[in-house]
Amino acid sequence: MSDQADNRAPYAQIAAHYAELITSGELQPGSLLPSIKNLSQEWKVSTATAEKALRKLRNDGLVRGIHGIGTEVLDRPASMSSGSQRQDRGGRTGSSWGSGERSDSHQASVVPAPADVAQALDIKPGSDVIRRRRVYRDRHGIVAHSTSWIPDRYGRLIPQLAKSERLTGGTSLQLIAEATGRPITHRIDSASARLLTPEDADLLELDPAEPPTEPVVVMTAKFVDSEGNVVEYGVDLGGPGRKWRTESEVVQ
Repeated sequence: MSDQADNRAPYAQIAAHYAELITSGELQPGSLLPSIKNLSQEWKVSTATAEKALRKLRNDGLVRGIHGIGTEVLDRPASMSSGSQRQDRGGRTGSSWGSGERSDSHQASVVPAPADVAQALDIKPGSDVIRRRRVYRDRHGIVAHSTSWIPDRYGRLIPQLAKSERLTGGTSLQLIAEATGRPITHRIDSASARLLTPEDADLLELDPAEPPTEPVVVMTAKFVDSEGNVVEYGVDLGGPGRKWRTESEVVQ
């Protein structure tokens, strides 16, 4: 876990705490959150701050207010994260998992780079690349199938990148930056939607013969080091019904 201080506003810290309890399943659908008065006493904040925290949870679709009863936890699948959001989360908390998430089905192998991957990594098509795959899940099922494509030269520096197991000692980006001495300085993100192919359906553990007819979210991220080298290209294929959302502060 990261030992960085939590510099978020108090209302955001309160909301994040209850979001974690909700998405991890510790607070089940139908549970009631503490009242505004109880929240303000427990967290030693004003009632206005407590009310703002509950409003954020409502806006995020995690709870609803019931007149005369209180604030009730709703049941809903969590939204999926982009590669960049996972990187940010890993830097803050030491783990790329979202609240209530886990990962499994870790696979790694060295394969020839497909044309689109070679273009993203700025290498020749057919060059050796490390393909790392895993599945992110929460209590509702698959959040996303995630693939990281890494030039094979980094595998020679960090052999565990090519092993079919969860990485230890940091994320792939952290391990590469440490091994090369070149920090990751920027990233390029994209988001799109597409209909599932039979191969996509198989990755999401669906019937390839009858894939869902609704499009799914596809997130990509390129990560670039301080010398301009693309060190990783990530592709996240969202599970059916999953949405991508992001949030940022508005400075006025």
